[in-house]
Amino acid sequence: MSRPNPASGVPSGVLLVDKAPDMTSHDVVAIARRSLGTRKIGHCGTLDPMATGLLMLVIERATKIQDLLMSEDKEYDGTLTLGAATSTQDRQGEVTEEKEVPAFSAEDIDGAFGEFTGNFEQIPPMVSAIKKDGVPLYKLARKGQEVKRDPRPVEVTKYEVSRIELPEVDFTVHCSKGFYVRTYAHDIGAKLGCGAHLSALRRVRSGRFVLDRAVSVDTLKNGAREDLFKSMVSLAEISLMRGA
Repeated sequence: MSRPNPASGVPSGVLLVDKAPDMTSHDVVAIARRSLGTRKIGHCGTLDPMATGLLMLVIERATKIQDLLMSEDKEYDGTLTLGAATSTQDRQGEVTEEKEVPAFSAEDIDGAFGEFTGNFEQIPPMVSAIKKDGVPLYKLARKGQEVKRDPRPVEVTKYEVSRIELPEVDFTVHCSKGFYVRTYAHDIGAKLGCGAHLSALRRVRSGRFVLDRAVSVDTLKNGAREDLFKSMVSLAEISLMRGA
């Protein structure tokens, strides 16, 4: 464990949390601040309330490597539902278009996923945190506004379709930073011609960090402070993991 900050008694490092559904990433940070006894906490990569899985909390001096950790590739397990496009590109939005889902074969589905591999561009969704004239897009979206967004380069290094029970399709995707899985689902639906939205999402990896060492939100909320400190990944271990 990293040496505690003499002022706070809190060690520096990364605490991996398995985020529960129906809570924001900021909710997790707020719980961690109370449980660990420090305000110097940030998170690496927002997970939407609908999403679950790996949320990395940087604590004390680890906040200095937040951008570095956020820049690494990620892996997600997801489910898309064909036949309905939504305003947010996920199941929490309003349905904007519905179409009948043809009897797609596994080859049809795989072919659509295959169109979005390697390097390509995505148009960020209106519900993203990207700012337009200093205002996050999601705040504009809440007011019913839609503005032009510039495409952004992203990369998918690997994908796997694991279940097809139409209209649902389960998949795993390995992707670069700045990748929007909801947009991925939306675009695959558009490619298939019937529309789609993201109906489930779980982050299972970020860089070399996986869920194996993650604590639950319940443990974060109710666990002993010293036990939470012991669960943290130290700065020294992070350096070794990254080959520094």
